[in-house]
Order: sequence, then C-alpha cells, then structure tokens
Amino acid sequence: MPTIRATLHATLAASLLLALLPPAHAQRAGNIGGCDIRRGTLCTNLNLNGANLEGVNLANSQFTRSDLSGANLRGATLNEANFSQAEMAGATLDKASMLRANLRGARLTGASFKEADLRNAILQNADLHDADLTAAQLGGADLTNARAERSRFDGAELTRSNLRAAKLAGASFVGANLLGANFTRAQLSNADLTGANLDQAIFLNAQTDGCKGCP
Repeated sequence: MPTIRATLHATLAASLLLALLPPAHAQRAGNIGGCDIRRGTLCTNLNLNGANLEGVNLANSQFTRSDLSGANLRGATLNEANFSQAEMAGATLDKASMLRANLRGARLTGASFKEADLRNAILQNADLHDADLTAAQLGGADLTNARAERSRFDGAELTRSNLRAAKLAGASFVGANLLGANFTRAQLSNADLTGANLDQAIFLNAQTDGCKGCP
C-alpha cells in the first residue's frame, strides 16, 4: 500500500511540474540552421526553410537574404526586425507583431499575415502576390512598388499607408479602412474595394478599370 501511495504522489508531482512549464512555442527556439534564434540575433543568408518559430521573440533581429519559406512565425514578436530580400514564400505570420519591420524586396508570395500588426512596416518592392493580409494592421506602412496581385486585405487597417505604384490587380480590400491611403499610379484593375473607407484616399493616375468600389 505505501508503494502505491508513493507512486501516486510521484505521478501527481510530475503532472504538476509539466503543467507549470511554459508552452514550447514561448521558449527560446535555440539553434536552427546554424543560427542562435533569439531577440536581436543575426541570421543573414541562412537556410531556415520550414523552421518552427511560433511565438518566439525575434525583435530587432536580422534575417536579410535568409530563406524562411514555409516557416511558422505565428504570433512571433518581430518588431523592427530586418527581413529585406528574404525568401518567405508560404510563411505563416498570423497575429505576429511586426511594428516597423523591414521587408523591403522580400518574397512573400502566398504568405499569411492574418491579424498581423505591420504598422509602419517597410514593404517597398516586396512581392506579396496571393498573400493573405485579412484584418492586418498596416497603418502607415510603405508598400511603394509592391506586388500584391490577388492578395487579400479584407477588413485590414491601411490608414495613411503608401501604395504608390503598387501592383494590386485582382486584390481585395473589402471592408478595409483606406483613410488617407495613397494609391497614386497604383494598378487596381479588377480589384475589389467594396465597403472600404476611402475618405481622403488618393487615386491620382491609378489604373482602375474593372475595379469594384473605386472612385
């Protein structure tokens, strides 16, 4: 009987310890692809294809020209991180915090940014075609010359965002907040702006043939 009681106590203690441990995705990711994944890390020109970085704090990190195709960065903290010219096709960044992140020239085709916070992010010349930015925060973001054909910005917040000369053919902005957004020379052919807030938005010399809801 004492043996059974001791075994039961040991089992309960182990269960309690496991319950108190933080979830794996909240811990430091460790070394992946030869890079010490942590806040402020330097991981340029590295292969992080398919890496699981869910919930990790990578603020102020450098991933310039690295391959993050198919990586899981859901809920990660990426504020002011540098992803310029990175390969991020098919990556998952849903609910990630990316304030002032640098994504200049990054390849983000088919990536998912649902409910991500990209306020004041730099997306100049980025390739976002077929990406999903539903309900994302993009206020003040710079998407000058970005490619975003067929991308979804439904319900997104794009107040004062810069979309000059962006390629947005077939993109969807249904119900988005485009207050003061700049679409000068943007290509909006067959785009859908149904129900979007267009107050103070600029469409100077924009291509709007076939566009739903364009002024």
